[in-house]
Amino acid sequence: MATGSVTIFHNVVWSRHKAVVFSALHTISAASPIKYSIVQISETEHFRLGFSEVDYSYHRYPMRTLFNGCYEDVPTWRMMYRLTMEVLRTPADLVVLPGYHRPEYWAMLLACIATGKRRAVFCDSTGRDRPRRLLTSIPKRVFFSLCDGYFGFGERSREYLMSLGAKRERIFVPCQAAALPWSFVPEHALDERLHARSNQDPVFLFVGRLSQEKGVEALLDAFAAIRQRIPQARLRIVGTGPQGEQLQKRADESGLGEAVCFVGSLQDEGLSREYFGASCLVLPSFSEPWGLVVNEALSHGCPAVVSDNCGCVPELVIDAVTGYAFRSGDGASLHRTMLKALEAFADTEKTARACMDVIQRFDPPNAASNIARGCAVMLAS
Repeated sequence: MATGSVTIFHNVVWSRHKAVVFSALHTISAASPIKYSIVQISETEHFRLGFSEVDYSYHRYPMRTLFNGCYEDVPTWRMMYRLTMEVLRTPADLVVLPGYHRPEYWAMLLACIATGKRRAVFCDSTGRDRPRRLLTSIPKRVFFSLCDGYFGFGERSREYLMSLGAKRERIFVPCQAAALPWSFVPEHALDERLHARSNQDPVFLFVGRLSQEKGVEALLDAFAAIRQRIPQARLRIVGTGPQGEQLQKRADESGLGEAVCFVGSLQDEGLSREYFGASCLVLPSFSEPWGLVVNEALSHGCPAVVSDNCGCVPELVIDAVTGYAFRSGDGASLHRTMLKALEAFADTEKTARACMDVIQRFDPPNAASNIARGCAVMLAS
């Protein structure tokens, strides 16, 4: 049995989804000879501001936070120095790096090599999300070749890592899960879904940042076409972002009026009510390494229509069972798929049961178990 210690570095405290996984890992470690310590680099990032506050209640494990405020506000030289010193000083046998795309992560990698520590890295990219280019793929290949293991979101991140030289047996997925509200009770979810959807008109739901890569403009166009056939259909948009005013103006100019509701940022019970009440979630992203909102939707019994660029498609979006994928950037395909979803998922109870069944293995304990398994393999080698 592998023994030793692991230090895991993560970017921001803001990430609730990582908080619940690290909390589950802390629970697992109580009965394990491997001991873990978690270091959060900063509290949040600029693009998270205004979306939701940092919620420490989801972090139910010992941790240290190196910098207050936003990651980007720390000068690069200071970040590199502090993280390099953290790696040099940690007594851990294995260091898990938060990524590979910043200069400070390279400095951490070199510090691991200099002190003889094993090293792993979190990778949330996919081939669709990060198209390979010669000038960027060479440094990635070098970085990955110097690591002993990799933690990814799912099969598409595994494929991406393997395309850059990583060995399959050293890639551990899935290593993430949704952070559901404390008020969410899985045993009550089906009843709540059935109650919320009883005698309801078609309701499409978007949850995410209102930014160009999320494809919300295409969603508004597709919904406008749907309204011509189904006048009672509605679209609810949850989130904030740089395109907020532009999207509201587009909705008004399209004559959608009260059919489209810009809800703003929501968390916890308010967001749960949106998932329970929607016919289906729509995630038309042009770029999406995974799509944790799909995890959230399925947990609430809500199927999903997503672009085929979303990383979660192979595992979570099963045709006619939990959702459909459409061709990214193809407005006609999005329109057709949304209509198809209304027909395919008309049986609310059957669909909800299927969604909840598929999402079961993507919970925090399973994600934490995959991280623990990977650490054990690396420490034993």
